[in-house]
Amino acid sequence: MATLKDVAKLAGVSVKTVSNVVNGYDFVKPENRRRVEEALASTGYRPNLGARNLRRGRTGFLGLMLPELSIPYFGELAGLVLQAAQEHEWNVLIEQTLGTRERERDALSTLGPHLIDGAIISPEALHTDDFEDLAPGVPLVMLGEHVVDVPIDHVGIDNVQAARIAVRHLISLGRRRIAAIGAHPQRHTAAQRLEGYHFALEEAGLAPIPELVLPALRYHRANGAEAMAQLLALPEPPDAVFCFNDLLAIGALRAAAERGVQVPSDMAIVGFDNNEESAYSLPSLTTIAPDKAAIARAAVDLLRRRIAGGSDLAPEDVQTPFLLEIRNSTRV
Repeated sequence: MATLKDVAKLAGVSVKTVSNVVNGYDFVKPENRRRVEEALASTGYRPNLGARNLRRGRTGFLGLMLPELSIPYFGELAGLVLQAAQEHEWNVLIEQTLGTRERERDALSTLGPHLIDGAIISPEALHTDDFEDLAPGVPLVMLGEHVVDVPIDHVGIDNVQAARIAVRHLISLGRRRIAAIGAHPQRHTAAQRLEGYHFALEEAGLAPIPELVLPALRYHRANGAEAMAQLLALPEPPDAVFCFNDLLAIGALRAAAERGVQVPSDMAIVGFDNNEESAYSLPSLTTIAPDKAAIARAAVDLLRRRIAGGSDLAPEDVQTPFLLEIRNSTRV
């Protein structure tokens, strides 16, 4: 296996110059950099990341705690976090919790500075006191809208405003019996999206209709299809539906099609998350599109700053952008 000395000898430069090139420093003369890069390619040299991280006082790993990787939003987000972390030479250890408090607590309790440099977490059931046993010195960034009274950085979107915009869009189409699928007693994200739904109705002078707000214990296609079947069984079904994620909306689209309901002429449907499937459903799904890449970059950047010595700074709350992606499920 080639060493720094081998590369330096071939390039005709010092070992220090080779080290500077390998570590990405800018103050290397262009000609020396070119010779080192050619020598690196010729020898097939690969840096010892473990030794490099030990010298830097870090492990080279970040933790990522997510509820369900089978939900496209979290799967896509995980890929983007991996990409953002790799730009800073971090590997990512992913833990799936299924959104249960027990598994989230177990995942949190295993985080330690001997294993990871920091962690990005997206909890659904953790309580404030679950953070008491967290090993000191592990920076955390929380994603989403789960509320705990813990002084850590947070990255998310304005779910209330996003839901408000989605329902306003349905109202602008002339729809008046607008249903919501996705209410959940323990999910703060669901509570915020329901709040935005009610705000939009109130602004338009529309009275809320309790029978049009349906729960979803899980945010999968089957739950959306089941809820839509209940809505279509009402004496007066809705003329529009706001679903709290795209999988619920995809299930709702299927249930509507099976019952001969035309979307969007009979019923307009909006989802949330803009996963890849939403662009290829039939009809394609109008959805709220969070900037998932911005969420991943912001989370990794916050961790990077904490790990670099910003532990005494006040926690930051970063709001990332979103937009309404209008497609055929609301385009009459």
